[in-house]
Amino acid sequence: MIFRVAGRLVWLVVAVSSALFDYFFDVFLNAPKDLRAARAAWLQRTARAHLKIFGGSATVSGAIPTSGLLVSNHLSYLDIVVICSVAPAVFVSKAEVRHWPVFGRLATLGGTIYVQRERRTHVGAVNDEIEKALADGALVVIFPEGTSSNGDTILPFRAPLLEPALRGGCEISIACLRYELDDGDPKTEVCYWGDHSFFPHLLNLLRKKSVRAKLCFGKFNRTTDDRKELAQQLQAAVSELKEQTAK
Repeated sequence: MIFRVAGRLVWLVVAVSSALFDYFFDVFLNAPKDLRAARAAWLQRTARAHLKIFGGSATVSGAIPTSGLLVSNHLSYLDIVVICSVAPAVFVSKAEVRHWPVFGRLATLGGTIYVQRERRTHVGAVNDEIEKALADGALVVIFPEGTSSNGDTILPFRAPLLEPALRGGCEISIACLRYELDDGDPKTEVCYWGDHSFFPHLLNLLRKKSVRAKLCFGKFNRTTDDRKELAQQLQAAVSELKEQTAK
């Protein structure tokens, strides 16, 4: 176990260094016209490399969306890695992630939109950024539960960040994630919630032989222009998708 963790930590350092060099030469120096798309593509390459470090794999079902708003349940910091490994996307995340060591920097370079939920005026500015990304044809991923959980249930969805979908009438897709471990309990060792501290949780996860993610995508047909009602409908749809993936 110790050798596995040590080896993967070295692998992580090498992968992060490689990702930074990749960004510098492919995005920063190249100065692409579509910077948002270039950052999303870079983040996808980075996510695929980092998923392997955890012995990770992702089994996907349903049509993978390429644009519009993607609404997903939220279990772990691995969620972004898993989703981005199969679909280049722009993520909306809580502001604290920006200050996480290493991973916060990678998220920022990947074009993550940060939201300070406690500041209502900031949510409005974030919705403007989301709307711009959607108008550019990006796939924007949000986690409306507002926090991660152990996956037993889908927590109530918060409505404010759904406003851009109502403004622009973009296509909405849903996703549901779950994790499996052969040598542990994914509810406590993959899911990141409650009183978990980042580094102890990460080190323990690196001990695991492999992490298997099950990612199911689905379509959503919007039938309301009311933000709160939309949040309830989306929660019900993701809950139904969760039941389907558990079978």
